[in-house]
Amino acid sequence: MRRTENLLSKLGIPEERIQKKISDTFDAMFYGSEDERIYHPVGEDMGYIEDTGNVDARTEGMSYGMMICVQLGKKEEFDRIWKWSMTNMYMPEGKNAGYFAWSCKPDGTKNAYGPAPDGEEYYAMALIFASHRWGDGEGIYNYSEWAKTILRDCIHRGGEGDKEGAPMWTSDNYLIKFVPGCPFTDASYHLPHFYELFADNCDERDRDFWLKAAQASREYLHLACHPETGLCSDYANFDGTVLEKSFNPNAGLHYSDSYRTVYNIALDWAWNKKDPWQPGECRMVQKYFENAGESWDAVPHPDGTLTEEKAMHPVAIKATKAAASIAAIDGANEDERELSERLVREFFEMPLRTGKRRYYDNCLYMFSLLMLAGEYGEY
Repeated sequence: MRRTENLLSKLGIPEERIQKKISDTFDAMFYGSEDERIYHPVGEDMGYIEDTGNVDARTEGMSYGMMICVQLGKKEEFDRIWKWSMTNMYMPEGKNAGYFAWSCKPDGTKNAYGPAPDGEEYYAMALIFASHRWGDGEGIYNYSEWAKTILRDCIHRGGEGDKEGAPMWTSDNYLIKFVPGCPFTDASYHLPHFYELFADNCDERDRDFWLKAAQASREYLHLACHPETGLCSDYANFDGTVLEKSFNPNAGLHYSDSYRTVYNIALDWAWNKKDPWQPGECRMVQKYFENAGESWDAVPHPDGTLTEEKAMHPVAIKATKAAASIAAIDGANEDERELSERLVREFFEMPLRTGKRRYYDNCLYMFSLLMLAGEYGEY
C-alpha cells in the first residue's frame, strides 16, 4: 500500500506526539465540545457531518468524514455516515437518479435535488478503501459494489444536453464538471490520484476512461494554475482560463475551493510521482503566501493581485500550504526546503479552528495532518 512519507517524524517530532495529535484532532472533530465537533450521531446507526457555517450536511463533508474514518480505522462512524447519506441524500429516482443531493438539513430534508461531483468522487474512493480495509458486507455495506455503482452513474448518465441528468465528467476531454450539465469545472475537484485507483476498481469497460481522466486532469492543472503564482481560481473553463461570469461572485478568485488544489497535487505526487511539474507548483504556492507577508490572508486573483476581502478559511490556507511540503521538498534548494519545513512545524503547533466556520478549515486540517504524518494511504 502506498502512503505519504512521515515528514513530521523526519523533522524530529516524536511519533507519540504525532499519534496523539491525530487522536486528539479526531476526538475534537467527532466528539468534542459544541464549539469543536462537526459530527453528530443519529439514533443507533446513523450520523452526519455538519457544515457549521451553513448549518447543513453536504456531500462534500459527508464523504470527507468517511475518508477520515477509513484512514483511521473508524468503522462505526464510517458506517453511520454512509447510512445517513444513503437514507437522506441518495436519489434512487428522478432525473438525478444515482446521484446524491448535495445539501440536506440536519433532519435529513433535502435542501436541493442537484448533486456536486466532488462528493461522489470522495464517496467512491472512501468506499473502495473500506472494501479493501474491512471487506464487503451486505446491502449498502457492500462497499465495492456501491463504489462501482457510483462510478458507473458518474460517467454513464443521460446526454450532455440534459442539464439535470447529465454525466459528471465530459465524454470528450475526460474532465470533471462543476455540476452535471455545466460548461466549466473546479480545479480542486481534479483528483488524478483517485482516478487511477478508480480504474482498478470500476467496471472493466470503464477502466480506460478513468486512466484517461487521470492524465487529462494532470494536464488540466497545468493550465488552471497561474505560471507565476501557482494559484488557481475557484471555477475555470475547460481550457484552464478563469471563469469570469458566474452565480458565484468569488468564482474567478483564489477563494475557498481553491485551497484544496495544492494539496491534491501534492498527494498525487506522493502516491504516483508521474508529473515532474508538481513539486515546483507546490513550491510556487508556498512562496506566494510567504512573499505576501502580512497580506497572506487577503483574497487574491490567480495572478496575485489582491482584493480587499479577507479569507473566510485562514486555517485551511495554512494547513494546505503545509501539506504541499510532501511534494515541495522534492528537488528543492536549501531555502525552499527550509520554507517547506518551517511551514510544517508551524502547522503542527497550530490548533484546530473553533466557532461557526470551523467545518471546512478543520476537515482540510485533518487531511493535511494525515498527509504529513504518513497516515494518508491507498487501501
